Amino acid sequence: MATQYRSQDAPGYGPYSAGGFHDGGTGRERHLLPAGLRAPFEARSWREFGYVLLNLPIGIMLFTYAVTMVSLSAGLLVTFLGVPVLAAALAGCRLFGVLERARARRLLGLEVAEPQPLRAKRPGLMAWTGALLKSGTSWRALLYAVLHFPWAVFSFSVSLVFWTLGWSLLTYPLWFWVFPMWAGQGGIQLYGDGQHGIYLDNPFEITVTALVGLLFTLATPWIVRALTMVDRVLVYGLLGPSRLSARVVELESDRGVVVDTAAADLRRIERDLHDGAQARLVALAMDLGLAKEKLAEDPRAAARMVDEAHGEVKTALQELRDLARGIHPAVLTDRGLDAALSAVASRCTVPVRVEVDLGERPAAAIEGIAYFTVSELLQNISKHSGARSASVDVWRTEDRLMLQVEDDGVGNADVSKGSGLAGLAERLDAVDGILLVDSPAGGPTRVTAELPWRR
Repeated sequence: MATQYRSQDAPGYGPYSAGGFHDGGTGRERHLLPAGLRAPFEARSWREFGYVLLNLPIGIMLFTYAVTMVSLSAGLLVTFLGVPVLAAALAGCRLFGVLERARARRLLGLEVAEPQPLRAKRPGLMAWTGALLKSGTSWRALLYAVLHFPWAVFSFSVSLVFWTLGWSLLTYPLWFWVFPMWAGQGGIQLYGDGQHGIYLDNPFEITVTALVGLLFTLATPWIVRALTMVDRVLVYGLLGPSRLSARVVELESDRGVVVDTAAADLRRIERDLHDGAQARLVALAMDLGLAKEKLAEDPRAAARMVDEAHGEVKTALQELRDLARGIHPAVLTDRGLDAALSAVASRCTVPVRVEVDLGERPAAAIEGIAYFTVSELLQNISKHSGARSASVDVWRTEDRLMLQVEDDGVGNADVSKGSGLAGLAERLDAVDGILLVDSPAGGPTRVTAELPWRR
């Protein structure tokens, strides 16, 4: 199954919902009714309808506050009071933005990150006022207060009319008796003048009316959902963080990942040196010292100890080569990805086909990340996959370097389980890369990585 990242549409979903239940074996929800029939009874539809109904009073309040405060500040600009009044208007709009994000989160299930907080360079009212006037978040909140009102009037009117009309006509067989008993007419009047009138009063007309009401009732939740999509865009675009600030936050997070990864690599290299080559060199020095002492007394024993030390030297040299290859292999620097990946594939426990289709070499940093990504994936194949064969494909698509590693093993690899794939995904994300894992139970496993192409 392809690894995906999903989020709840809205809070309030339990193990049972309208017309369905959860399958404990698969974790998926199985519904007895199709989506079109159960939509009028789902909690999500009623929450969205409640959101649209609240749009009108909240829109009126926001619009009134924004227009009144901005008009007052414009009138007072001839004096010094206009500036703090405008700052108060922007501060109020920012506060309303907090409430609107909370309402969208609760009723629409829309998770919107908090915008960049207000930061004054120094304490004091003037610095705070200047920060408010310079903040793009404040002006976007003011724009939301102005634009939200006309849309609130439209969405409130449309949704209320459709919802009321649908349920009224659907339940008409239950309450049509109100007309002859209290209104003195046969039923709902379709046409009437001074002499004639057409009423829905016989069983056939009542049934048709209920069927029309059923159509309206089934269509209304989807109409309301379409209306709330505009609200989602307004809240996300005007009350959320700007693209620039979101990018800054993302880069700060990526920088932290890079720093943590570099520190972990340094600790790993230090541990490998201390526990491997360094320990062997210390033992080698002690053995050579003993051989030197025995050289005069027992030349044969000294020769045997020198021979053992020679074997230890070879082992230490091999460990140092492996460590240097893990840091940055010389073949990658000298001959590029094709030769380096072929060398890695030759050490894999299963036959690996390597195909690299690149007209030129990418930047050294991107080339190194691509090499270590494939190395890690081939190690996973050797240790965990149980595969009989594997393949590595590398190519370039416009400004992206594409890597794909595939094997015919048992599958069931998952990034979300906190395995080495999760760390690999974090490393790729730190350089604007993407890792996609498609690994159904029983195989095959296909891992695709994207990296930015840099010369």
